[in-house]
Amino acid sequence: MADHDHDDDHQHDHDHHHHHGEGHASELSEMQIRVRALETILAQKGYVDPAALDEIVETYEKRIGPHIGAKLVARAWVDEDFKKELLKDVAIASERIGLTEIGSHVIALENKPSVHHVVVCTLCSCYPWAVLGLPPTWYKSYAYRSRVVKEPRKVLADFGTTLPDTTEIRVWDSTAETRFIVIPQRPVGTEGWSEERLASIVSRDAMVGVTVLQPVIQEA
Repeated sequence: MADHDHDDDHQHDHDHHHHHGEGHASELSEMQIRVRALETILAQKGYVDPAALDEIVETYEKRIGPHIGAKLVARAWVDEDFKKELLKDVAIASERIGLTEIGSHVIALENKPSVHHVVVCTLCSCYPWAVLGLPPTWYKSYAYRSRVVKEPRKVLADFGTTLPDTTEIRVWDSTAETRFIVIPQRPVGTEGWSEERLASIVSRDAMVGVTVLQPVIQEA
């Protein structure tokens, strides 16, 4: 398991939501209207660059997020050599398929029938933003951070995940230097699927390890 070593300048995540795009004011919430007004004022005073804000939003929407992690998982399912490389070095393996913005601090863990990996950050909320995007609220909650290391089976049950008693559960503690992504087991019934279709069924929660992907029932 990883040890915690958080620096004072560690980037903690905050619940800031940014709204862009055209639309009538009536379609925006009161908070969105306030945010847009603040953006306008700051831009007029020269404190922020609207183009820079747009680039930041585009980064969060397109360049990072669970869809990135899903691509890695789908490729690992269909390419054994890629999976081995991914488990060895996520950054290098990612570059192989054109994903160049994933840092060297991300480590991949493979779930198997004999072992199931779960990720947490017990001190605050370190999270692999580059491959999973923004962390969910429950991941940052004290209840999850404190309970999953003590009673992982009960916590998984809260998510609807029940594992055989013979399956070992390993809890990995994220730090400022080390983040994790779980490669879930490929669901039965997805044989012959394309990578794109496989990626579409890979959920964020499965890549954190709190859920498993259910078998796919083929249509008759």
